Amino acid sequence: MKNLQTYISEQMDNPEFAREYEAIQPEMDVIRAIVDARISRNLTQKELAERVGMNQADISKLENGTRNPSLNLLKRLAEGMDMVLKIEFIPKQKV
Repeated sequence: MKNLQTYISEQMDNPEFAREYEAIQPEMDVIRAIVDARISRNLTQKELAERVGMNQADISKLENGTRNPSLNLLKRLAEGMDMVLKIEFIPKQKV
């Protein structure tokens, strides 16, 4: 049985897959940052939701990618986790 990373690596040989995969990376990076930050603070979705005045279901939607956060919401989430939001632009990697 293949793991996800092996499967993705194999699929990256397909130019159409690679293009689509790269296109969603910014959104995936935001989702991963939210989840990692919450977990690093040992918070449940419900606890984070209470800290920022949201429903747990809304945190779940952010984390599963069915809701896109505004910049203001990202700041609220960071504050709710006693963190500071930092946005960084980095150069594209040349292939």
